[in-house]
Amino acid sequence: MPGELSDNKGRGEAAWHWPAIHPEGRKFAMICGALCIAAAFFAWETIAWPLAGLTLGILAFFRDPERIVPQDPGLVISPADGLVSLIQQVEPPRELQVDDGTGAPGLGSGPVTRISIFMSVFDVHINRAPVSGTVRRLIYIPGKFLNADLDKASEENERQHILIERSDGLPIAFTQIAGLVARRIVPFVKPGDILAAGQRVGLIRFGSRVDVYLPQGTDSKVVLGQKVIAGETVLAELGKQCHIEGLAQ
Repeated sequence: MPGELSDNKGRGEAAWHWPAIHPEGRKFAMICGALCIAAAFFAWETIAWPLAGLTLGILAFFRDPERIVPQDPGLVISPADGLVSLIQQVEPPRELQVDDGTGAPGLGSGPVTRISIFMSVFDVHINRAPVSGTVRRLIYIPGKFLNADLDKASEENERQHILIERSDGLPIAFTQIAGLVARRIVPFVKPGDILAAGQRVGLIRFGSRVDVYLPQGTDSKVVLGQKVIAGETVLAELGKQCHIEGLAQ
C-alpha cells in the first residue's frame, strides 16, 4: 500500500526502523526457535547454540524492509536485491512470446536486453513489480536446480515468468529462477491483479536469480557487478538507449 511520499524537496521521513519479517518466514523461525528452546531446556548446548544462530538467520533471510519507490512511470525498477551478474541481448522465452489465447500481448520476437540479478542468501528475497500495470501472465515451469549464476539457468532451472502490461499497452516481463539452494518460488499475485511499481509480487527460497526483459529500444542503466535494490534502483528508462561505463574502485 502507498505510504508517505518522499521527494527531492525534503518531504518524507529519514528514520530507520527494524525491518518487518514476512509471514512466509515466521513459521520457520517459530519452529526453529521452539527447537532451540527445547534443546536449551534439556541443556543440550551443542544443539541449542546452532539452532539459535539458525533462527536468527531465518529471520534475517525473510526480512521485508520498506522501500522508497521512484514514481516516474517511464522507469523500470529493479524487482530484486542482488548483484547484476549478466547483461545480454537474447530472444525472450517462448512462453512470453507466443499468443496465450487471452488476447493480451506477449513480448514478441527479436532480441531484447536481459538483465540478470543474482540474489545470495544474504540478500532480501522479496521480489517487487518493476513497473505499474496489470498481471497478464504468470507461468510456472518446473526444472533443474543449477547454480543460478549460470547463463543456462534461464532455460533449464525451475522458474516462473511474470508479464505485466502497462496502462499504455507495453508489456514488461521478468522471471524468478530457483537456484542450487532455492527450492520453492512463492507468488503473491495472480493474473488480473493490478500492481503499482515496487509492489511485492513474490519470493524465492533460499538464494536465486531474477531476469528482467527490457523492451526493444531500451538499454540498461546499470552495469555488470553493480549492487541493486528491489523497488529502488532504476534498471532502465523506457525508450532510452545509452552506453554506460562503470569503474570498480
